[in-house]
Order: sequence, then C-alpha cells, then structure tokens
Amino acid sequence: MRPPAVTVVEKKNFTPMMSVAPVVETTFTDLNLLRRGKVRDVYEVVQDRLLIVATDRISAFDSVSPTPIERKGEVLTALSRFWFAKLGHIVPHHLITTNIDDMPEVVRKHASELRGRSMLVKRTEVFPVECVVRGYLSGSGWKDYQRTGQVCGHQLAPGLRDSEKLTQPIFTPATKAETGHDENISEVQMAQIVGDEVMRTLRDISLRLYTEASDYALTRGIIIADTKFEFGRDRQGKITLIDEVLTPDSSRFWPVDSYEVGKSQASFDKQYVRDYLESIKWNKQPPAPELPAAIASATTARYLEAYQLLVGEPL
Repeated sequence: MRPPAVTVVEKKNFTPMMSVAPVVETTFTDLNLLRRGKVRDVYEVVQDRLLIVATDRISAFDSVSPTPIERKGEVLTALSRFWFAKLGHIVPHHLITTNIDDMPEVVRKHASELRGRSMLVKRTEVFPVECVVRGYLSGSGWKDYQRTGQVCGHQLAPGLRDSEKLTQPIFTPATKAETGHDENISEVQMAQIVGDEVMRTLRDISLRLYTEASDYALTRGIIIADTKFEFGRDRQGKITLIDEVLTPDSSRFWPVDSYEVGKSQASFDKQYVRDYLESIKWNKQPPAPELPAAIASATTARYLEAYQLLVGEPL
C-alpha cells in the first residue's frame, strides 16, 4: 500500500529544511547515563543538574522507529525553550540553559553532537503521572468517548464528533511509561497516586498553561488539540514544570485553515507517521518497520514548520 499523500500547509514565509546528519543515540563515557527514553538520553552532570539530550528518534504506538527524523531533536529543544520562557509566569520550570557554551566543561567537550538539542536542567523529584489537557476530542479520548461517552471520568455531551472542540478544556491524566503504554486515569485515580491537594494543584496549573498556550497558538495559525505536561518538585519543594513543553511530540498541532469537524485532521506532529504505519497494516508489535524517506522528510518539514509558525522565525 502506498504511503498517505503529503498535505503541505502553504505558508509564505516557511523556510525549507536543511539536511543534517541525524542523532539517533548518544554515548559519553565521561557522563553518567541515567536513562535512555523513547526520544531522550538523560545524563547526570552534577548532583542537582541533568543534561537532557533530544535525539532524532521517533516513537509511534509505543515503539521506536528505526528511521530517525532529521532535526527533530532541535525542534523539541527550541520549542520547549520558547514555551518555558513564554509561560514562566505561571509556574517555575527546570530549564537552566540550552546554550552549550554556558554548560559545564564536561558537556562542552561534546558540543558538536549536543549543540541545539540539549537542555541543562535542575534535577527534580518527578511526579509519576502525565498531566494531559484536551481542548478537542481526538486520539484515545475520541476512542474512549465512542465507547463510554466519557473521557477519564469526564461525562461529555452526547453526539460529539471526531476532532470537535469541547465546551471547555478537560484535565485527563495518565500514568507514565518509559516503555509500553501510558494508561488514561481519572482525577480520583491520580489523587490516589499523588494526593488530592497535589492533584488539584497540577490540574489547575495544567489547565492554565494549556489555555494560555492554545490562545496564543490560534493567533499563529495552529490549533493545540491536546497536550501533556510533566512536573516535579525542586530541592526547595516547589512544583516545577519539567521535560518538554508543547512540542509536536507532546501535543497535537492542527492547522487552523484546514480544520474541519468530523474527521481526522492534517497535523504538524507525529500523527503523520502514525497514519503511515496504520496504512501499511503494521500490527503495532515491535520492532517497528522502517519509514520511507518521503515520510521521514515530510515529518521533518512538519516539525520545522510548526516551530516557525509558533515562534515567528525559522529554526
């Protein structure tokens, strides 16, 4: 079966991508590797500082593709930096710098590989939940609604359609999984994990972050259908926004000008890869199949265009 057609959202100022060697995995013997996630390699720099490296790996249906997406890690890092700065008045964040020249010497030695895709961050005690906010009915939320009329304990109005905007954003947390499936849970279940007061605080912060970000994104031609945030406590006990923020990996980004209720949407995120994998009838069991060069390059173009639209300049 042929891959899905590439739907390009025309923007006059969009700058085409540059071809660079992708970074699939990092290994530094002079840094302590704490974990290798689906996309990120995390190193301990000093006791309370971590280095988060966004590689060009891409995961879909909980499997990492053997085909990297060029410049993806750069987009994730630069967009997170943008949102941390823009939303910093709402909640503290863990980012110290993305400038490799401001990082410790042990990191600067690897500048050629790390530049543009690395964040030096404060270490936190991470809450073991993902704080998902949905403004539109899509993905697993749409599937849950079709089956039960609910999404994570929220009873929704009957008769809603695929991709329909909700009357107000809803908080739909999930368990965290470095490998395997995240599981959607209710606010009650989340409170059993982190406590009722923390649940309410994280919910309120997440809804505020989403609302402010989605209102801004609409002015830039992008609908943020849903997104997930992660939080931890810093050494002083303050709740802190961590990991990545409002990127094409953690969010569904749809172009405003082609949005239409009742069907799946064109997107600036990895949904394009998911759609291709669905089209070839992959059984969603690892290992994931290789992606055709056209699918990989079109995905890179989508990530770069999302950055340019949101930030207002090319990466």
